[in-house]
Amino acid sequence: MEARRLGPVVGLGTWNTFDADAGLAGEVVGAAHEAGVRIFDSSPMYRGAERSLGTALDGRRDGAVVATKIWARSLDEGREQFRRQLAWYGRVEIEQVHNLVLWREHLDWLERERDAGRVGRIGVTHYDSSAFGELAQALRTRRFDTIQLPYNPSERACERELLPLAAERGVPVIVMRPLGAGRLVDRAASREELEALGVETWPQALLKWALSDDRVDVVIPATKRPERARENAAAGEPPSLDAEQRALVERIAAR
Repeated sequence: MEARRLGPVVGLGTWNTFDADAGLAGEVVGAAHEAGVRIFDSSPMYRGAERSLGTALDGRRDGAVVATKIWARSLDEGREQFRRQLAWYGRVEIEQVHNLVLWREHLDWLERERDAGRVGRIGVTHYDSSAFGELAQALRTRRFDTIQLPYNPSERACERELLPLAAERGVPVIVMRPLGAGRLVDRAASREELEALGVETWPQALLKWALSDDRVDVVIPATKRPERARENAAAGEPPSLDAEQRALVERIAAR
């Protein structure tokens, strides 16, 4: 699989997947890991997914990149979330302020944790384009090392300001919702169209669409199916889509 600044370009998200089912988490994470996935994204918002991910990474932790989040409306709550994360993972490679919640206040103590080596990078996220102005403000502080945002053929608002700003500042980009939160997966691409795109499945085409923007470092599709985790990982193999192929993906997605 191709690798960029954060590691292999296809990761695994955990929103609405295995929750507190550690057995299912082990199957999905195991399949993804065997296929070359190394970046695993979670959050305290995702109910029991953080703990399940920690269990699933037992024996696979070396080389894995945990990208989780602080989602807290008080500093005490944020520090307690981080305490639990250290118990599950030992260290957090990418600690993100989820949905900009109390981002200015959390930055100070997160930077101290990064200085102490318990956090690798500090990131910031938001899922809603109405918050992209504030997300850009956060990025302009130069205190964040990564940014996570939605990007797919039907959600392209980040192209206006955030992707150019991240590129200008040299900030790696993590793409959430590369499959449109599942909304785009049911589009019907013909066998001929898939062959023209050089992929076996339509979800692979969507993932390649995002990865063909060289400002993107990793996509994090979520799934509760081990076989789908393996299929998604294959989208990280070169080559990227060219401009004509990306336009074809956009036409199919718009059907």
